[in-house]
Amino acid sequence: MSPSAFEAVIGLEVHVQLRTETKLFCACPNRFGAEPNTLVCPVCLGLPGALPVANREAIRLTVMAGLLLGCEIHRISRFDRKSYFYPDMPKNFQISQYDRPLCLGGGLEIEAGGTHKRVRLTRIHLEEDVGKSLHFETTSGVDFNRAGAPLMEIVTEPDLSSPDEAMAFLLALKQILVYGGISDCNLEQGNLRCDINCSVRPAGSSALGVKTEIKNMNTFKGVHRALTYEIDRQIRVLRGGGTIRQETRRWDDDAGATDSMRSKEYAHDYRYFPEPDLLPVELTEAQIETWRADLPELPAARRARFVREYHLPDYDAGVLTADKGVADYFEAVARSCGNPKAASNWVMTDVLRVLGEQGMEIGHIRVTPEALAKLIGLVERRVINMPTAREVFAALFEHGGDPETLVRERGLGQVSDASAIDALAAQAIEAHPGPASDYRNGKAAALQFLIGQVMKLSRGKADPRLAAEALKRRLGIN
Repeated sequence: MSPSAFEAVIGLEVHVQLRTETKLFCACPNRFGAEPNTLVCPVCLGLPGALPVANREAIRLTVMAGLLLGCEIHRISRFDRKSYFYPDMPKNFQISQYDRPLCLGGGLEIEAGGTHKRVRLTRIHLEEDVGKSLHFETTSGVDFNRAGAPLMEIVTEPDLSSPDEAMAFLLALKQILVYGGISDCNLEQGNLRCDINCSVRPAGSSALGVKTEIKNMNTFKGVHRALTYEIDRQIRVLRGGGTIRQETRRWDDDAGATDSMRSKEYAHDYRYFPEPDLLPVELTEAQIETWRADLPELPAARRARFVREYHLPDYDAGVLTADKGVADYFEAVARSCGNPKAASNWVMTDVLRVLGEQGMEIGHIRVTPEALAKLIGLVERRVINMPTAREVFAALFEHGGDPETLVRERGLGQVSDASAIDALAAQAIEAHPGPASDYRNGKAAALQFLIGQVMKLSRGKADPRLAAEALKRRLGIN
């Protein structure tokens, strides 16, 4: 049987750390990067007698995520104890949600390979994160700073059928959650991780195959690579007459392969029961509607608005809205300078380039939207030309400041005096008789060389349009 006779069935369990000041059930800071085991207390360490208190903001953010993704919000939900015994779980149980989660259903539209698909969600529930195991050459340790951090789990139906679709889903989900202020979704800090459920079946079959689970994926590229490998592995096993075991596997990124960890647990293995130290979460309709009114403009709606309001091409709108910070920055520049297309060109060409080169987020750039708008205005008024504008932009990126002040202090204003430019044109022609003769004989490209020489003589300050006119006039060509 050929590999094309099989199809993959994929579901994801996406774990998202919420943007709260404190942990889910205690007042410890919810912060990344502190010294190990310094952001802990008796509650998140599970010491006897410590009682949890639910974080209202974590509940609000989870409901907001559910509203953004079209979920049904449970008016009454509850927390449950999920029992398991790992070194990174200090209480030997996790406070999670089982049969009464905050959010049910919903879905997310994705595009992969030119095809649109709606991926259904099963549920979104809220739980506490666990600690982090650290492994050294001869010892291991556990950092409990992360234990008790509010963690939202988004579970999909098995609607995905390829690594590309899984990647598209994760990217679209991340974009919505960042837009909504739900999470920073910083993969390097572990804000977003996922488990993969993957199986294969004969193409066209409606029966689900035996699934394997790949745990704790923390990069989108890793998800794509792991799925590509695991789908191929399962097909090879079945083609060879073997059977797939329901098990949990780990992804070894260096080896480019999945390895078996243990047999897959079932829900009853965790011995769920209602958390006795927490009351049910009761939400009123008025409360939910108040949160619904606070929902932000979603990426797809913003893309459409950029095309409609700013008359941008679809491509520009897509690039600018891919990141909320970049979209906010562009809008601030466009509204300040009054030229959306120029703002789009600068952000897409220069701002995104330097951010990429420096590995920097838009929120840390020293070039304020107001400064970039002023820079665009200087070019439009022909105070400076584009080469000088890019020189000024580089200075602003390094040190910040005001472009008008910078141009004045450095004497970078464009030379627009016709007589001065005429004199420079004469020098260029005298110094380069060959290109001058070529242009007279019909070689249009020679004029660009001569314009470049005028710009060089003026140290980049000459108005290129006036330089071209002066050269043509002196060469006797109008």
